Amino acid sequence: MPTLLRVGPLGPCRFFFFSNEGREPAHVHVEAGNSEAKFWLASGELASSYGFKPHELNELLGIAASNRAVFLEAWNEHFPGKA
Repeated sequence: MPTLLRVGPLGPCRFFFFSNEGREPAHVHVEAGNSEAKFWLASGELASSYGFKPHELNELLGIAASNRAVFLEAWNEHFPGKA
């Protein structure tokens, strides 16, 4: 499960994807403490979330959008031809 980014605006947040998720469209997970979220990389939309407050999700969405190219590059390297 490759970690793509660690940032701390909401505490230690980890952006990552699971190595067995190559059948799904490109996406990134983020977790901080007991909270989790998943963002689709193509559309930038929130796929799911648990535990984050709306303003936290907005901040995480901004981080995901700012790093979209890096996340897609990592996805394509890990899952060639699956983006």
